Amino acid sequence: MDTAYKTTLELDKIIARAVQLCTCQETKVRMQALEPCPSTEEERYALSQTDAINSLLIKNGSPRFGSVREVRRIAAHAQKGGILSMGELLEVAATLRNFSGLSQWYGLSEHEMLPTDDLFYALAPQPVLERQITDSILSPEEMADTASITLQDLRRKIRQTEDSIRTKLDNIIKNSTTSKFLQDAVVSLRNGRYVVPVRAEYRGEVGGVIHDVSSTGATIFVEPTAVVEANARIMQLRAQEQEEITRILSAFSAQVGSLEPQFSYSYEAMLQIDLLLAKARLAVEQNAFMPAVSDTVRFRLNRARHPLIPKDRVVPVDISLGEEYDTLVITGPNTGGKTVSIKTAGLLNAMAQYGFLIPAHESSVVCHFREYLVDIGDEQSIEQSLSTFSSHMSRISGILQRAGSGTLALIDELGAGTDPAEGAALAVSILEQLRRQGSLVMATTHYAELKVYALETPGVVNASCEFNVETLMPTYKLSVGVPGKSNAFLISAKLGIPQALIDAARDHMSSDDKRLDSVLAQLDDLKLQLKGAREEAEKARYEAEHALEKAEKERDALVEQGRQELENARRQAHDLMQQVQNEAYALTDELRRIQKDEKASAAQRAVRAREIARKDTETLLRRTDSKPAVREYVPLKEVQVGQEVVIAELNQPATVMARPDRDGMVEVRAGIMKTKVPLADLRAPDKMEKRPRQEPRRANTRVQLDKGRKTSMELNLLGYTVEEALGEVDKFLDSSMLRGQQTLYIIHGNGTGALRSAIQKHLRTHKAVKSFRLGRYGEGESGVTVVELK
Repeated sequence: MDTAYKTTLELDKIIARAVQLCTCQETKVRMQALEPCPSTEEERYALSQTDAINSLLIKNGSPRFGSVREVRRIAAHAQKGGILSMGELLEVAATLRNFSGLSQWYGLSEHEMLPTDDLFYALAPQPVLERQITDSILSPEEMADTASITLQDLRRKIRQTEDSIRTKLDNIIKNSTTSKFLQDAVVSLRNGRYVVPVRAEYRGEVGGVIHDVSSTGATIFVEPTAVVEANARIMQLRAQEQEEITRILSAFSAQVGSLEPQFSYSYEAMLQIDLLLAKARLAVEQNAFMPAVSDTVRFRLNRARHPLIPKDRVVPVDISLGEEYDTLVITGPNTGGKTVSIKTAGLLNAMAQYGFLIPAHESSVVCHFREYLVDIGDEQSIEQSLSTFSSHMSRISGILQRAGSGTLALIDELGAGTDPAEGAALAVSILEQLRRQGSLVMATTHYAELKVYALETPGVVNASCEFNVETLMPTYKLSVGVPGKSNAFLISAKLGIPQALIDAARDHMSSDDKRLDSVLAQLDDLKLQLKGAREEAEKARYEAEHALEKAEKERDALVEQGRQELENARRQAHDLMQQVQNEAYALTDELRRIQKDEKASAAQRAVRAREIARKDTETLLRRTDSKPAVREYVPLKEVQVGQEVVIAELNQPATVMARPDRDGMVEVRAGIMKTKVPLADLRAPDKMEKRPRQEPRRANTRVQLDKGRKTSMELNLLGYTVEEALGEVDKFLDSSMLRGQQTLYIIHGNGTGALRSAIQKHLRTHKAVKSFRLGRYGEGESGVTVVELK
C-alpha cells in the first residue's frame, strides 16, 4: 500500500500525537513506525483491544506506570554471568514495578474475558526481588547500609575509624604549637587518606607522609604520623566494603539472569500495553468510540468529526458510501467544508485500520480498504515544472493505475485547472472509469455538468455543503442527495456588485445552466422547508417528552406520598393494636385475682373475653403487618456503564458496572456488594431524569474521587493549597479503603516543603493509615509520599 495518503489525510499528525502519549521510549519508536492492519479480522481485533483498554482507563483511571529504558539487554547480560551496576538494577526494579502496577490496575475491576487478557497475564511481577533491590540500592551511586549485615558492620567500623582520625587531626589543628605551621585549619582528603595543609616552609615541622602539593607549591598536604595507621585501616575497610558491594550486586544479577526468558516475555507484553494505553488516551482526548468493521466494501460514518479541528468548531457530518451508492459528488462554494468532508471520511477509515478508535458515533461502520487513492490539495512539482492541472492529472493517472475493488478514491476539485467544458467532460470520464474498476469514490467539484451526471446516473449521488448567503459564512453541514450551488451571483450582490451587472451575467448563461440553477434554487427552498418542518417536529417531540417526564415525576411523587401515608397508617394501627392487646392482658390478670371471690361463671366469662380480645388483636396485627403491594414497573431495555438503577425485587439502588453479557445478565454494585442480575429485573430509579449516555472525557492527572468510578492508586496534588489538598487526601483515603487498596502514592512535589509537611502531619493522625514514607529512587523521591493503609 502506498503510504503517501498518511500525510495528505493528516494521519501522520494523529500518529504523532499518539507518540507523545506513549510512556516508554521504545514504544514511541514503535508507534512512529505503526503499520495498518493487513486484514479485516486483524483490524477488528486491534480495535477491540484498544476499546478494552479505553473502557478500563475510563473506569479505573491511569495505571501506575513509569518510563523505563530497554532492559532486555541488561537481563541478557546478567544471564551470561555479567554483574549489573546499581543503576542497571534500579532500571530492572522500575520495570518490575511497572509489571506490578499494570497487573494491579487490570485487576481493579471485575470483567469478563477481554482481548487484552493474554498481554496482562504475560506480566510476571517479582515483588520480592523488586523490594529487595529498591531497599538495598538508594541511587545509581549508593547502596544502603542495610543491604547486608556485613556491609552494615563494615560501614560502622569505617565511621568509627573516621571519627577517631578527625578527633586526632582536630587536636593537631587546635594545638597552639602546630597550628601556626598550617595553611588553613581544615582537614582534607588526598588519595583516600585524611591530611592537613602545611605551609611549604614548615614541611619539617609536622611529621608524617606528604601526599600532595598545591599548584602554587605554597601548601603541602601531610598525613600526620598519628593517623597513618588509622588511615591504612580505613583503606582496608573500604576495600572490604567494595568487595561486599560486588558480592551483593552479583547475587542480584544472578537472580535477574535466572528470570531472563520470563522477564523478556513480560517486557514485550508491557510495551504492547503501553502502545494500547497511548491509543486509549488519544480516544479519551477525541471522545472516540469503536466502530464496526464491514465485511463488504462499504462504510457509514454517523456524526463523524475531524479529530484535528477544535471541538468547539467542528461540525459532525454523516457520510456513507458503498450501500445505496458507490460515488458521492460534493458541490458547493469554496471554504464550505467539501475538502474537510472527504478528508474526514478517509482519515477515520484509515485510523480504524491502524487500531485507533474514531471520533464518531458508536453505530458507525468502517471499511478495510486495500488502498487509499488520494488527490487533495495543490501539490504541483516545481522540480518537474508541472502546472496545477498537469500535477493534478499526473496524480489522477496514478490513481487510475491502482484503482480497483477495495480501494477508496478521494479527489478534490476533480478536473479543475483547465477549460471548464473540457475539465467537466474529463471529470465525468474519470468518474465512470473509477466506477468500472470497482473503486468507491468521493469527489468535490464546481462543475454543473457533474451535478447533472450525479442526478442522472444510478449509483452516483450529489451532496452539498451548506452556505449561509446572509452571513456569507459556511455552515459546514453536509446534505446528501442535494447538489450545491456556488451562489456566485448572491455573494457578489451581497458584496456590492451592481445588480445590473449581475443581471447581465445571468443573460450570458446558457438555457440549460439557467434551468439547472432554477432547479437547484427550488431544491434549496424545499430543503429549507423540510428543515423548518424537522425543527418543528423536534420541538414538538421535546415538548412531549418534557410533558411525559413531568407527568412521570408527578406520578412518582404521588406514589411515594401514598406509600408514606400507608406506612404511617400501618405504624399507627400497629401501635394501637399493641396497646389494646396490653390492656386486654392487664384486664385478664385483674380478673384472675378476683375470680376466687367471684362465681365460676363470671370467671369463665372473663377468660372467654380475653380469648376473643386476643384473636381480634392478632387478626388486626396480621392485616397491618402485611407487606405493601409491590409497585408495578417497566423493566429497562438497555443500560450503560455507570447508570444508576434499582433492583426491582429487592427495591435496592445499584450502579451498573458492565453491559449485559450474552445471557442478559448485568453486573451491578449495590453498596459494597457486587452481583449479577437479569436485565429484566432492573428499573429506573424514582425521580430520575433520563440522561443521555455519558461520553468519555479526557484523562486528567488529578484523581477524581466523586464520579462513581474507581480511581488510580495515585493522587496528584500539584498546585493545591494546603486546605484543598487535605480535603482531597481524606476523600482519596476513604475511597481507597473501600476498594481494599493498601499502597497509595500522594504526589505533592518539593517546592517549599509546606504542602508535604502538612500532608504528612495529617497522615500521622488518620485512623486508616498504617505508615508512610517518602518515595524512593524511581518513585518520585521527596516529591512523593507512599502511604500504607491498615
